[in-house]
Amino acid sequence: LIEHAKKFVADKISDMPKPEATVTDVDFKGFSLDGITLLAKVAVSNPYDVAIPICEISYVLKSSDRRVASGNIPDPGSLEGKEKTMLDVTVKVPHSAVVSLIRDIGADWDVDYLLELGLIIDLPLIGNFTIPIAYAGAMKLPTLSDLFGGKSSDEVE
Repeated sequence: LIEHAKKFVADKISDMPKPEATVTDVDFKGFSLDGITLLAKVAVSNPYDVAIPICEISYVLKSSDRRVASGNIPDPGSLEGKEKTMLDVTVKVPHSAVVSLIRDIGADWDVDYLLELGLIIDLPLIGNFTIPIAYAGAMKLPTLSDLFGGKSSDEVE
């Protein structure tokens, strides 16, 4: 009887709609003494009528199958009921990792990357649930003239 009840509950839970998320954009946000900062825009849809708290967002940034950066963002807020919520996920890449990426930079001055996110949300009755998201792209790195506001070689007469 208990096994039958477990199977029934598991089937009902598997059929429930779950929040879905996608990365819409990743941009270079800035640099500091600590490293560079990327900003990922994540759209999350909540199919429920009530707000759902986000417990944590974890991220891993990879390039050429190497882990470049990873971290967690604790308690980033909640997802409004029956809404699509836009989240800004800040990814911090230390200078040591940036230096290791130099060999991956080709003539076009970009870095191919894979950003893996895990949104850990607290669903009523179910508990913590992780929404996995993966986003692959190429980041065009800024040139020195971009960073310091000078003119590029194309603009100099």
